[in-house]
Amino acid sequence: MGSILNPCTSNSFISLAKAKETRVFVDKTEFIEKTNALLDTDGKLIAVTRPRRFGKTVTANMLSAYYSRGYEGQNIFDNLKISETVSFAEYLNKYDVIYIDMNTIDGLFDGYSNKTKKADGVNDLVDYVEYSIIRELKSSKVFSDCLEKHQIENTGLLETFLAIGQDLNTRFVFIMDEWDLVYREYRNDEVLQKKFIKLLKNLFKADGGQECFALAYLTGILPIRKYNSQSALNGFDEYNMLTPEPYEKYFGFTEDEVAEIVKGPLCTLSHRELKEWYEGYQFNGIDIYNPNSVVSAVNDGKCRSYWSKTSSNEEVVRLINMEFDGIKKDIMDLIEGARVQFDCGNFQNDMVNIEGKDDVFSLLVCLGYLGCSDIPGDEELKQVYVPNKEIRLTP
Repeated sequence: MGSILNPCTSNSFISLAKAKETRVFVDKTEFIEKTNALLDTDGKLIAVTRPRRFGKTVTANMLSAYYSRGYEGQNIFDNLKISETVSFAEYLNKYDVIYIDMNTIDGLFDGYSNKTKKADGVNDLVDYVEYSIIRELKSSKVFSDCLEKHQIENTGLLETFLAIGQDLNTRFVFIMDEWDLVYREYRNDEVLQKKFIKLLKNLFKADGGQECFALAYLTGILPIRKYNSQSALNGFDEYNMLTPEPYEKYFGFTEDEVAEIVKGPLCTLSHRELKEWYEGYQFNGIDIYNPNSVVSAVNDGKCRSYWSKTSSNEEVVRLINMEFDGIKKDIMDLIEGARVQFDCGNFQNDMVNIEGKDDVFSLLVCLGYLGCSDIPGDEELKQVYVPNKEIRLTP
């Protein structure tokens, strides 16, 4: 067991759950019941993307703590909502989990790149992802014996999973946090991007690869990259800030959840204050609050713009300065409270191929700087707006 194969150490979700009596904790564990229903079905490939500080990593850590054999016996979910469901015990710590935190992998690769002695064939970040997963699989006695039996040595990740699956009848739960790091941090490296998406396609698009996994869960900021009008990973069901249904209430704190926070002894702020500052993301009639900002405000006893500390505004400035179709005037109107219609149908889901105002607004919605509402009768036409005081006052 390590940081990738069957993690067993504390993580952000476990820390929150343990401190729930003394810190703000909102129990979102019923989401696990939703993923349990997808295990080994045609819906087992799921990508849930949302902005920075909207709980992506906490959710990924929660799924890891629930499914991973590494956490067996730790009783992490005692007295949480998921423990009251029918499926809770059936899947608890029953899977071999592959957990990839792309931010951590990227940092480790930086250190690896400075070494004088490197593994054969490991030349870039994508190679390092494969190398890291295979290395941990080989560190397991059970999997190591299987790979040795099949004489799996210098081979690819798909072949490694196939050998294990066929020999041991093992199906993994695959969790990748910040899946889109390659598209954000290496946005101009098209060769690396194509290599990365090819790796994921090999694992999850081919029938042979899909058989190795009971569930695959990707999280990030950007939806899965489109090439022309098609997704490169069209086997994944995607839920994002443009199309979150039916998982809207898991994208942040709901009205009822904030009402409970306000009742608690930790909160000195009013519901009205929190609503004015941090609510405004409206999905299918459900009001969503920025969860990180609510927690920070309650902890500090003060409402202010916390998001400006966690997310760079350089991207917003770059997009607005493109001056597509008079976008600067639209932004000023939005700040004054107006709503502007836009079309998200042709958005390529990246930060480079921005071809007009519609793409700018689509990206700003995905990044959390703007909210959007549906226009009845049209799935692609929406209205964009500034969601709350925190965004309006962000410098």
